[in-house]
Amino acid sequence: SLVGSEMCIRDRVHSEGCAVAKNLEITVLYDFYGDLLTEKQQEVIELYYNEDLSLAEIASLSGITRQGVRDSIKRAEGQLTEFEERMGLAQRFTEIKGKLDEISKNIFEIEQVNQRLCGSGEITQRAKAIARLTRGIAEL
Repeated sequence: SLVGSEMCIRDRVHSEGCAVAKNLEITVLYDFYGDLLTEKQQEVIELYYNEDLSLAEIASLSGITRQGVRDSIKRAEGQLTEFEERMGLAQRFTEIKGKLDEISKNIFEIEQVNQRLCGSGEITQRAKAIARLTRGIAEL
């Protein structure tokens, strides 16, 4: 989760798991806030995180130094983190998705209990309606 990866980053643990968590966090934040970055920042984030290019490869493509690429990535990461701290869209999305998953699980359990106990058509119809609404929200 985002909360777990934030804790990992804050603790500055340099294990492989933390690096993966940070990469995932930045990728998620980029999905939410990438359009708020400059074109150059978007380009280096795309190349570094999505295309998995090295700093040297990005420097060669961009015509700037490896240190310039690194600085641009760090600035962009900082901005993405700041956007999330201010707006919290990724965290809210994660929370809503978790709640929708729980609703879906409960719908399934209601359908199972209904089948075992009474097989009410009305309960089945309402459970299916709730499931459709849940899927619709998840697709937004």
